[in-house]
Amino acid sequence: MLFDDPSIPIENTVTKTLRLLSEVVSLPPLLISIEKRIPPESGLAGGSSDAAGVIRAAQHIAGVTIPTGELNGIAEAIGMDVPFFLVGGRAKAEGYGQKVSALPDPNPDWLVVARPSVGCGTPEAYRRLDELKYDWRDFPDTDEVYNDFERVAPEESLSLIEDLRSLGAKDATLSGSGSAVFGRFETEQDANLAKAKVVAKGASRVWVARSLSRAESLQSF
Repeated sequence: MLFDDPSIPIENTVTKTLRLLSEVVSLPPLLISIEKRIPPESGLAGGSSDAAGVIRAAQHIAGVTIPTGELNGIAEAIGMDVPFFLVGGRAKAEGYGQKVSALPDPNPDWLVVARPSVGCGTPEAYRRLDELKYDWRDFPDTDEVYNDFERVAPEESLSLIEDLRSLGAKDATLSGSGSAVFGRFETEQDANLAKAKVVAKGASRVWVARSLSRAESLQSF
C-alpha cells in the first residue's frame, strides 16, 4: 500500500478495512496507492471515505455482493461514519451515526469548504463536547444545518463560519468535528467570490465544490 503522505500511520482505516474484508471475501493481491487530498483533523471524513471506497472496490474486484447486514457490520467496525458513505447522498444518521436512512436528494448547492490553520483531533473534540450539558434536539424537518461541535470548536473555525455567512452563504457550520467549515451558496459564481474573499482573509485551505446526488456519489466503477 502506497500513501503520498508520510504522516499516515502504517495501521489506518484502509488496512483495517482490508483485514476485515479478507474474512468474508477472497481478494487477489492488491497494490493500493492513495493520494491524500483531504487534510487530517478537518472533520471531512477522509479516512472513512477511503474505507468505504475500498469496501465498494473490493466487492467489484471480487465479483461478489456482501449481504447488507454483514457489510454494515464491517463498516461500523471501521468507524461509525463509514456506513454513511455506503448509502451516499443525503441521509439521516441515528445512534452513533451508524444507523443511516437515505433521504431524497435536495436541490444542488455550491459549497465553500474552508479549513483554518489549526486542526481538531476527533477524540479530543468528542471528549470536550461530552463534558458539556445540552438538550437533545429533534431531527429537523427543514434544510436547517446545525452542529453541536460548534460549542467546542476553535475560534478560528467560528470566525470562518461568520465570514461565510457575511459573504452571502444561505447557512454555514462546522464540518463534522472540525476544524473545517462549509457554507452553502446558490451559484458557483457566488461560491467562487466568497472563496476569494476567505482566501484573502488568510484561510489555510479553501475549496469550492458542488453537492452530489446519491447516484453521483455512488457512481459505479
